[in-house]
Amino acid sequence: MKKAVMYGGGNIGRGFIGAMLSNSGYHVTFIDIAENVVNALNERGEYPVRLVSEKGIEELTVSNVSAVNGNDTEEAAKTIAECDILATSVGARILKFIVPNIVAGLRLRWQQTERPLNILICENLNDADKVFYGLLTAPLTEEEKKLFDERVGLVECSVGRMVPVQTEAMKDGDEMRVCTEPYPYLPVDAAAFKGDIPEIKNMIPASPFDYYVKRKLFLHNLGHAVCAYLGGYTGRKYIRQSIGDADVFALTQNAMLESAQALAKKYGVALGELVPHIDDLLIRFGNEILLDTCQRVGGDPARKLGETDRLIGAAKLCMEQGITPANIAAGAAGAVYRYINENGLEQTDENAAKVLGEISGLSSGDKLSVMIMRCYGIFREGEALSALRMTVRKLRAENAEPAV
Repeated sequence: MKKAVMYGGGNIGRGFIGAMLSNSGYHVTFIDIAENVVNALNERGEYPVRLVSEKGIEELTVSNVSAVNGNDTEEAAKTIAECDILATSVGARILKFIVPNIVAGLRLRWQQTERPLNILICENLNDADKVFYGLLTAPLTEEEKKLFDERVGLVECSVGRMVPVQTEAMKDGDEMRVCTEPYPYLPVDAAAFKGDIPEIKNMIPASPFDYYVKRKLFLHNLGHAVCAYLGGYTGRKYIRQSIGDADVFALTQNAMLESAQALAKKYGVALGELVPHIDDLLIRFGNEILLDTCQRVGGDPARKLGETDRLIGAAKLCMEQGITPANIAAGAAGAVYRYINENGLEQTDENAAKVLGEISGLSSGDKLSVMIMRCYGIFREGEALSALRMTVRKLRAENAEPAV
């Protein structure tokens, strides 16, 4: 049987990628430092996944699995050396901590075989392949770097499945159960593979891949974030409650449409190809059973306000393509509002401008900064989202674009 290593036994690791690999005929060995997860996988050799949607509930059992404790470097390295494919889903900030085990595994592998190793990078991170390349090659010798370049494929992936924080109700009496939506597809960078591209069910090799990365970041992640920040502001707990609000729905949908127009112009794709994708995402945000929270989806607003991330990055792309990102600016203002609250600061224009300058790299006179600050004033004054929509209309009118 083919062997896969899934580095990370959390929600995406078990609830999506590990299950996909198992369903494609691989024995999947998870590497994780959570002893309860490692022990349960080894004792049971399987775990349950519950798919939930408006169509109902589907119960699955993921089998042919085992686990290695990531603190056991020798065993982790041995497992990596022998596998046919490796995937990671540990979180962008944890990547640096798994580097020693992967490097040890690669060194052992290079002693045993010339077979290439492709690593599916399932992390929510811009330029994940470049970041991971820097981390993995830093400890290598020049000779090892040559081997790395020849035999290791760092394959970016666009993870679209939504997996919320697992509550006790979702676990339903089994600590290993993962409750998730059924969205099955995993676009990957076809050009990044070394050797043959493996046949994995619902994995979609695509090239050029930058479009798929940006589509995920600037449509899915963007819309999710806008929905979360507006919902959090209005006191909604769940994403499904937030998107059910008419004002939130309109602002979220129009932010995604602004970004879709920019993506269509930038990559030469038909807008009609992107609109159905937006419609599908909006339906998925309203999943009544998934119970994803505005708190989780809007977490780490500093990262989401980064210069190239979902909010500011999408807004900049719009402006590059001659599109006014007024609705995106409204979502970014919501993120600024949450960041200030979470850091115990006073809600003032001065603090908001400071956040945009230090985190988003926007100067006070920047056109995008001005739009965000106009929208931020609504949050600062505690006004209703209807006032935010009016501000958005004014911004678009001032830039000679029809209101949406």
